[in-house]
Amino acid sequence: MASYNKVILMGNLTKDPQLTYTQSNMPICKFSLAVNRRFKDSQTNEWKEEPTFVDVTIFGQRAEAFQRYHTKGKPAFIEGSLRLDTWEDKNGGGKRSKLYVVADNWEFVGGGRGEGAGAGAGGGERSYGGAAASQSSGGESGSGDFGGGDDAPF
Repeated sequence: MASYNKVILMGNLTKDPQLTYTQSNMPICKFSLAVNRRFKDSQTNEWKEEPTFVDVTIFGQRAEAFQRYHTKGKPAFIEGSLRLDTWEDKNGGGKRSKLYVVADNWEFVGGGRGEGAGAGAGGGERSYGGAAASQSSGGESGSGDFGGGDDAPF
């Protein structure tokens, strides 16, 4: 049977990205995104938001660029795939596992200067190691409000 593994997320960083390097000097950037699910409560008829926290890892030049331009609270758009790590607990707790996203591409989202790209990125569209990283020179190119409005599709 064929399978397909693709993840597209837009959310806000829950903390500053952490950049490390392997022994072979490959950059690895790890961070967590808060992605909100917006829904209408059927009992109260009020809109509610439910956050989901997703761990994301980026490798290579894209990792360095992501870490350079993103900080806690800033929005990001991520494309990638799901990965599952499994290991044996060191304290005899049995098998452990963790599901996370490995990002292939990322894009800036947010408004004009001071949001998304930071002061150093400027306007126009740039690519960092294969990552499509675009930043509008003015106005809104995206939104940190993931639910939209009352007419949100989710």
